[in-house]
Amino acid sequence: MMKKIIQTERAPKAIGPYSQAIEVNGMLFISGQIPVNPEDGQIPEGIEAQTEQVMKNIGAILSEAGYGFEQVVKSTCLLSDMANFKAMNEIYGKYYAVNPPARAAFAVKTLPLNVLVEIETIAVK
Repeated sequence: MMKKIIQTERAPKAIGPYSQAIEVNGMLFISGQIPVNPEDGQIPEGIEAQTEQVMKNIGAILSEAGYGFEQVVKSTCLLSDMANFKAMNEIYGKYYAVNPPARAAFAVKTLPLNVLVEIETIAVK
């Protein structure tokens, strides 16, 4: 098994003992991405803007590893409040308009840096 660490400056740096993503055997496992803008470290306001930033971060990591959104097979969406599900879903859906991946979405008590959304992603070549 060849494990390759994926890291890009176009997504937030890991804030703990984990990698942005790991590629192994044609599969890419992206750590949960939160809505930190990698350029300035800021977190946008509101669920729509936060979801958009999360998807941009995921896109940057996919691109760095040579993947695209069309190769995503599974997402796990964590929300600080299920009341934000519909708004998150609308932004998320723009990235997966055709053949969307399998997905789980649920609310958790809190997320890192008190953000509103975190999304973990698995892609396959």
